[in-house]
Amino acid sequence: MIEIDGSEGEGGGQILRSSLALSVLTGRPFKLTNIRANRSKPGLQPQHVMCVKAAGAVSGAQYKGAANGSSVLYFEPGAVKAGRYTFTIGTAGATALVLHTVYLPLALRGDKPSEVTVTGGTHNAHAPCYHFLETTWAAYLARLGIKVELELVRPGFYPRGGGEIRAVIHPCSRVNGLSLLTCPELTTAGGFSAYADLPESVGKKQARRLSVRLKSEGVESHLPVEQWEAASPGSVAAVIFRQAPVPPLFFGLGERGKPAESVADDAADEAIAFRDAKCPVDPHSADQLLLPLALSGDASEYRTSEVTRHLTTNVETVRKFVDRTITIEHGDAKSGIVRIAARV
Repeated sequence: MIEIDGSEGEGGGQILRSSLALSVLTGRPFKLTNIRANRSKPGLQPQHVMCVKAAGAVSGAQYKGAANGSSVLYFEPGAVKAGRYTFTIGTAGATALVLHTVYLPLALRGDKPSEVTVTGGTHNAHAPCYHFLETTWAAYLARLGIKVELELVRPGFYPRGGGEIRAVIHPCSRVNGLSLLTCPELTTAGGFSAYADLPESVGKKQARRLSVRLKSEGVESHLPVEQWEAASPGSVAAVIFRQAPVPPLFFGLGERGKPAESVADDAADEAIAFRDAKCPVDPHSADQLLLPLALSGDASEYRTSEVTRHLTTNVETVRKFVDRTITIEHGDAKSGIVRIAARV
């Protein structure tokens, strides 16, 4: 039984998700205490409960403590079974994070393609939005030899949720290593400005502000305005650098009382910081790449624009389950190089 303190490092839900995936992959049970102790609402929230239930469903696991507000979880995995799964969060909780919990066990331990449907929020603060999954995450996985097909059935925003994503996860017999240390100069950007159940002016203001911000930084952009159908009002502004080796997507989200220009600024700030760092891997992908690469037999190295606490916490979580040498070489400002030694 591996014992994990959920208050260590970044102290959020990522420790839970990584522990669940690694437990199922390695067959090693764990006890997690002080779950999300560093959050304003500590303990499991609905999306985290669904992560536990999803990991349990795909692996026939036995577990105790999967309830709202729980601060302790016991989890003992069984054998992974490929199939069709539907997970309903019941709130606007992040569908992407439930998918992140189960995709790797289904890919590496499943004997046939699996279809996973998750309902809840598709565009959330503090979580990858659906379009990041589609544009960036799936492209990285393809480089590693993991094929995940994605579909946005309908978008869902806070507070009502009601969104749905669908993924087909194909079996993968071997994870390829990754070497990604350089990035070309980024001078053009794509993206979009989307709105749902809001005036068209919101979408236009987001697009206009984003275009102006990028142009002032020497980046020419093409940002179409899109109208979406959703269960509740919402808006998204996104920037995509397609010149990068794997195109990163940065986004801002609307919320009640937030000006459209501020939504665009959120996306622009992240995108410009990434461009200025001259590194190929965005901070979110740097974290997400760690688990699959730790399961590869190959050596890997990649340069990220920011070494986040999410990343360093994830390294410590991986080390509890997998015996791999993982180092982070800090560079200028916030950047760094993650190195994973070849399996001995």
